[in-house]
Formats: sequence, structure tokens, C-alpha cells
Amino acid sequence: MTDFFKGLIHFRRGSWEMLASILIALGVSMLMQPFVLSLFTYSFITTLVGTVMFIIVSHFPE
Repeated sequence: MTDFFKGLIHFRRGSWEMLASILIALGVSMLMQPFVLSLFTYSFITTLVGTVMFIIVSHFPE
């Protein structure tokens, strides 16, 4: 777990890609749930932020 936080601090690809993937998965799950309208409302922006973040992070050093 501490390697994850060290990777975030030092801008390493693995930790940031995992965070971006979690954001994408969170956005998709927010899109599919039928109960809370505000989650559905922010699902697209969450997925978009995760996708753009993944594209940027893929250029970080290993």
C-alpha cells in the first residue's frame, strides 16, 4: 500500500493508471445505476476525467 502512495507522489505510471482506471470504472457504474439522479448526472464527467487522466498518465515514466 505504501508503494502505491509513493508512486503517486513520484508520478509513476502504475499508481496513476490504477487511479485513472478506478475513476473510469466508477463513472461507468454511476452511469448504469438507476437510483440516484445526481450520480447519473455526473457519470459522464467522471468517465471523461478518468479517460483524459489515463491518456496523460500513459506518458509518465515507468
